[in-house]
Amino acid sequence: MSALVLNILLSAAGAALVLAGITWLVAPSVVGRHLNGVARPFRAPLSERARALHRSLDVVDLHADALLWRRDLLRRGRWGHLDVPRLIEGRVAVQAFTVVTRVPRGANIESNRDDSDLIGWLALVQGWPRATRGSVLQRALFQAHRLHETAARSAGALTVIETRSDLVAHLERRRAGGTGTAGFLGMEGAHALEGELGNVDLAYEAGFRLIGLTHFTDNEVGGSAHGARRGGLTGFGTQVVARMESLGMLVDLAHACSELIDDVLAVATRPVVVSHTGVRATCDNRRNLDDLRLRAVADGGGLVGIGLWDTAVCGERPSDWARAVRHAAGVAGVEHVALGSDWDGAVRSMLDAAGTVHLTAALLDEGFGEDDIRRIMGGNAIRLLLETLPEDDGES
Repeated sequence: MSALVLNILLSAAGAALVLAGITWLVAPSVVGRHLNGVARPFRAPLSERARALHRSLDVVDLHADALLWRRDLLRRGRWGHLDVPRLIEGRVAVQAFTVVTRVPRGANIESNRDDSDLIGWLALVQGWPRATRGSVLQRALFQAHRLHETAARSAGALTVIETRSDLVAHLERRRAGGTGTAGFLGMEGAHALEGELGNVDLAYEAGFRLIGLTHFTDNEVGGSAHGARRGGLTGFGTQVVARMESLGMLVDLAHACSELIDDVLAVATRPVVVSHTGVRATCDNRRNLDDLRLRAVADGGGLVGIGLWDTAVCGERPSDWARAVRHAAGVAGVEHVALGSDWDGAVRSMLDAAGTVHLTAALLDEGFGEDDIRRIMGGNAIRLLLETLPEDDGES
């Protein structure tokens, strides 16, 4: 090989390495920044009543996908919707950290086939472990590890909640003046179980306390509202629900089709959640819940989290969110309504985690009393978690 040819090859290889390095460093943040924006800087004036009430709240959010993105959640970020500093600023006492493991190309709320995988690309360019390239279960376990590792580095600023005792201790620290936040793990889509019932136990051991049965596509458990078939609960799905309930894990029906919701509610013996959604009465689309399912979830003691993005509430202002909350509370009862932001879920949110005081203000403007606002902004979710979390590992 001549020196000239060698130099050309080395130059080409060097350029490829540089390009790969740029892709590894830049692509995830560019994509994440583009997909997880805030609709508009929100600078509405706040009353002292709203500020004072919000300072007294323990806010709970039922859905956020922050673990998907390569960011250090202990540092205040310049993009995305949440990190530990912003959770603390927004008075978020408990955050559900839900893991995304597969999303089809061209994902939409009408109909999706399960024959493509964008998260595999994201895992590759973000440098996730090799095992995550082809295994959705390993993607879930890797993101769970990220939450535990972040908490271990946080010097107490972030606690992982796995048991009722964990939650009680965390709330007691806040009552004593602590400013830390806490998170619990959820799984967005039971396809991450890879069709194996034993993986429910594996997920539990990794710290998961909530599993959403579907995401954008149908899977072995049942039909998605955005799937190709949209069927009800399968035999395997019935086994999964029963095993989750026996372990003290919450069943999440966000993204589930109506047939699946009805089938799960027919067999469930414990409350379920719909972690992030809207209501069709104020925003009519396939993604959102009709009044029949709102009542059915409430009748079982469950909880509905109202989201902060346009498809959920047909608007991009806190007043649009409060209007959806008002309808949900009127149909299901105020004790069955919560916040389900979908922060960092590839949505344009109306505000980030630091801005939750504007939700409190919007609920006041909507005419809710302070006790009801305490319930909606966190009290209802805390009550449900205290009722359903296992007391200690292995005990429900």
